[in-house]
Amino acid sequence: MRKLASKTIGLATALSLVLAPAIARADEFVNVLTGGTSGVYYPIGVGISKILTDKMPGARPSVQATKASVENLNLIQSGKGEIGLVLGDAVQAAVAGDTEMGFKGKLDKIRTIAAIYPNYVQIVASADSGIKSLADLKGKRLSVGAPKSGTELNARAILTAAGLQYSDLGKVEYLDFGQSVELIKNRQLDATLQSAGLGVASIRDLANSVPITVVEVPASVIQKVGAPFVSATIPAKTYQGQDADVQTAAIINYLVTRSDLSEDTVYQMTKAIFDNLNDLYAAHAAAKVIKIETGAKNPIAPLHPGAAKYFKEKGAL
Repeated sequence: MRKLASKTIGLATALSLVLAPAIARADEFVNVLTGGTSGVYYPIGVGISKILTDKMPGARPSVQATKASVENLNLIQSGKGEIGLVLGDAVQAAVAGDTEMGFKGKLDKIRTIAAIYPNYVQIVASADSGIKSLADLKGKRLSVGAPKSGTELNARAILTAAGLQYSDLGKVEYLDFGQSVELIKNRQLDATLQSAGLGVASIRDLANSVPITVVEVPASVIQKVGAPFVSATIPAKTYQGQDADVQTAAIINYLVTRSDLSEDTVYQMTKAIFDNLNDLYAAHAAAKVIKIETGAKNPIAPLHPGAAKYFKEKGAL
């Protein structure tokens, strides 16, 4: 009996060693940090969560709605998230430790998983407001996004380059996309600035409810802002009532993680996402420009070794 017990214990020990990686992976919690539920980050985050559930064995993903870029970066730095969707200028400010932008110091744990799709700075006014240009915003009521969000950082940059300060506006509201739209519908707000992928649900909702004007951000303003902003076009018919192309500024979004997450975990996350891009494309139209070929290009924060391993395997590093 003693020999049998010894063999049983030995077998159990051997099995535990074999199964240990699987057990560890079964507890692989992945918190995906997004933005407001009416923006683009949220549905894309939900899409990422579904991919990880289906394609990354043992992963236990969750999706957290947040105030977007700045909050996501601070949460990643403090170990409260594994994947964050963030704007490039917010990453730039985080790495530099820009306190005015909402960072207490340099965020040294931020690592890039991949560049994904561009955000377009979309300034949309009710037709009744009479706003047709950036200069027309003076004295008007504008929502600039949640405080210290990526959208609000974009608003500061664009308005400053156009020669406007918040004090020049009639009223500044710090609201998420959905709240901004509701106030415009109720004539309590004249315009909203939303940094998001094309076809964002909130602006679609607004355009389907009241006549709108999509305000141009001229090339001269974008040149003053400089990198990482570039010129881009909101194509005609993106929103109901928008009959012509509108020039604006764009900035790349990134997926980020933290430096203390293991190489294998980040490799598995990156592989699951980029090997299943068609599933992500189904989450939101903005995701359709995400490509393996550009994922590792021009990271603002260092590329995580796990992501680098994946892109190297694909010949995209």
